[in-house]
Amino acid sequence: MSDLPRKAVTRTAKLAALPLGFAGRATWGLGKRIVGESAELVGRELQQRTAEQLFKVLGELKGGAMKFGQALSVFESALPEEVAGPYRVALTKLQEAAPPMPTRTVHAVLEQRMGADWREYFEEFEDKPAAAASIGQVHRAVWHDGREVAVKVQYPGAGEALLSDLGQLSRFARLLGPLIPGMDIKPLIAELKDRVSEELDYGLEAEAQDAHAEEFTGDPDIVVPAVVHQREQVLITEWIDGVPLSEVIADGTREQRDRAGQLLAHFLFSGPARTGLLHADPHPGNFRLLPGGPDGEEDWRLGVLDFGTVDRLPGGLPAPIGTSLRMTLDDEADAVYELLCAEGFVKESMELEPEAVLDYLLPIIEPARVDAFTFTRGWMRSQAARIADPRSPAYQLGKRLNLPPAYLLIHRVTLSTIGVLCQLGATVRLRDELEEWLPGFVAVAADGGDEDATDEEDTADEEEAAEA
Repeated sequence: MSDLPRKAVTRTAKLAALPLGFAGRATWGLGKRIVGESAELVGRELQQRTAEQLFKVLGELKGGAMKFGQALSVFESALPEEVAGPYRVALTKLQEAAPPMPTRTVHAVLEQRMGADWREYFEEFEDKPAAAASIGQVHRAVWHDGREVAVKVQYPGAGEALLSDLGQLSRFARLLGPLIPGMDIKPLIAELKDRVSEELDYGLEAEAQDAHAEEFTGDPDIVVPAVVHQREQVLITEWIDGVPLSEVIADGTREQRDRAGQLLAHFLFSGPARTGLLHADPHPGNFRLLPGGPDGEEDWRLGVLDFGTVDRLPGGLPAPIGTSLRMTLDDEADAVYELLCAEGFVKESMELEPEAVLDYLLPIIEPARVDAFTFTRGWMRSQAARIADPRSPAYQLGKRLNLPPAYLLIHRVTLSTIGVLCQLGATVRLRDELEEWLPGFVAVAADGGDEDATDEEDTADEEEAAEA
């Protein structure tokens, strides 16, 4: 038996205690206000104490509690530094580790899924887990053909724990909302619940990882470990060593941060174009920085793990994203507004000013306006504050815009990736990735070629004519 179902009562009690703790701190805050402390100072102290309790509880649990904590962790860049600083360590722990499953439970799952002779598949098997996540943990081993492998074993009862935790968290989502400015918690929890069945299916995960591993074989920038063996509740892949992105965030050199950021952006936009799949769990625990590319030890590559959650995009990222982004950069307010209406971002019953919509979008797409952009926590905080302040025009307009279901996961993955780039403080040539991989970002000429290429050809023809 797993510790997840057996300790269900304890898990429920811990999560149920969170709203009571929040209410108690609110009362404490009111008392501080009565004795004359400023609303801003009390608000920040209240936010800090609430966040510390939340992440302490989430860090003690697996299942949906940890999954929710990992999803939130990439947005810590949006928090004021004096609030984020004290519990950044707790967030990092959520990205990399969880309480281990007992060894006897691991052996029982392997015997049930691979047979009583499961040890014969391995030359070596380490009982101590190398890593743990929300629904399973990873053991390092040596496959019978000598390859080093990662053996992912799913916690028995993981599905029930995921759904139970997320159900509880959704009941007090409103209280969690203020923790991350501009972040709507309830849709995040709902989307995590919708993905439970997919994430529990290691067969689907193996297919997604296989597709990526095949496409990126021999790639100079991206490494995806191949699938070696798969059974229900067990997934075995090649092992890759490297520096976890959480360590790069904490202690990485400037070169490592910039390289990791560039590769992360490259994978976000090239992956869907090359595989028809979007890796949809971009927290730092799922990435490794690997030395030893084709140009030497300092030519870092990005190792990508955990394909349990993907968005299926047969044609790559939707072209309207690139088209609207390009038209926004060109200040084409009416055209942007018309496209957003057509895609369902503006409800039919709603009428907005195109120029106001353009003003709302321009600061968000600032990284695409320049050749290279440095993502910082300060920039992330300014964006969050702009759309989270009820007094701001951006907040009022944002409340009237709509996010169509087809874009929900794309939106979350993009925001999460930007959150990680800000944690890295990376300088990234984002525009290069958009021009190469995002459909619609480069304008298409009437003859089917892109306008930039057509202009270059015209210039070359004129130069040849002049020489003649």
